[in-house]
Amino acid sequence: MIDVILKKGKEKAAVLRHPWIFSGALDKVKGKPLNGEIVSVWSAEKEFLAYAYYNDQSRVALRLLEWDQNTEVNKAWYQQKLKSAIASRKHVLSENTNTCRLVFSEADFLPGLIVDKYADFLSLQILSAGIETVKDDIIDILREELNPIGIFDKSDAGARKHENLEVTQGLLWGETPPEFIEVKENGVVYHINIADGQKSGFYCDQRDNRLILAEYTKDKTVLDCFCYSGGFSLNSLKQGASHVTSVDSSALAIETLQHNLTLNGLSQDKQTSIQSDVNKQLRVFKEEGKKFDVLVLDPPKYAPSRSALDRAARAYKDLNRLGMLLLESGGILATFSCSGAVDLETFKQIIAWAALDAGKEVQIIKQFSQPEDHPVRISFPEGEYLKGLLLRVL
Repeated sequence: MIDVILKKGKEKAAVLRHPWIFSGALDKVKGKPLNGEIVSVWSAEKEFLAYAYYNDQSRVALRLLEWDQNTEVNKAWYQQKLKSAIASRKHVLSENTNTCRLVFSEADFLPGLIVDKYADFLSLQILSAGIETVKDDIIDILREELNPIGIFDKSDAGARKHENLEVTQGLLWGETPPEFIEVKENGVVYHINIADGQKSGFYCDQRDNRLILAEYTKDKTVLDCFCYSGGFSLNSLKQGASHVTSVDSSALAIETLQHNLTLNGLSQDKQTSIQSDVNKQLRVFKEEGKKFDVLVLDPPKYAPSRSALDRAARAYKDLNRLGMLLLESGGILATFSCSGAVDLETFKQIIAWAALDAGKEVQIIKQFSQPEDHPVRISFPEGEYLKGLLLRVL
């Protein structure tokens, strides 16, 4: 195995079990490892630190896997990690919920691997060169452990480009998923499209938050922005909302939402779907003098990196300012950020700026986070990407 030596004083992250070491921390590479190859990582004082995936094409040159020098990273090692991750989610799945995240990358000690379960199908995202080299082993283990009908590749994220990997999508094993897979989450039924849908097919990271928000929607008018397949819309209607308006720029999202309304036997008379850019539509509502009792803002990732933070902050502020202006006095705003570069305190500050610009007083009622199948490893706080606030706008 090829040895990689760190510069003096650059071993702290590895000692603290953080899984990333950036290229600038490397001193010597004793050989020419292939990208994705496992290497031994050593301090400048020649102390063993960890085994890691190597990639000279990425800013994250080393993705640490195993800190015990006597433990071999082989197929049995991957099987143990996968079995442990799957077992920790078993209680999440039930008669009312048959979809969740089974593997969450660094949080489950498998950097660059995401596995989502949708009924009897699995969706994989492979985001690191290291996992790409053992893809066949991963598929074999998942087949053995879960016996799925099919395994679908959704490795189409931009993160693969940072690892010098091409984006890929398609069937990996078994049967091709149907146009719509029927899944259940908290008793709500969804038709989701793995092949053509966003990300891995369905945002199961909002499972808990959909239930929390629904408690505030009985007999209320709700505006669900960036609604996608309708998670917040459907839960609100099921809880007894008087009317829900759902907005998304994607025609597929709106079509899927309509399917889901029918699946759940929910009244079309109490729901309006609008295919439109959310920011433009909010301005239209403002010009029309429309008001709502409850508003959901769940936008895509505005800050993919810290370099985009200033621009993202302005976008979040303007979006939330517009949202606050559309609420009745005392209305409820559920606002989210899935940008890892935006921490909770920064997000609160952005909301404070938005409230000031909107001329509104705002109370924080609850703080939202990602559910337990998206755990945050204490040595890897970057895994805490989803945050949100439940606000009362006065």
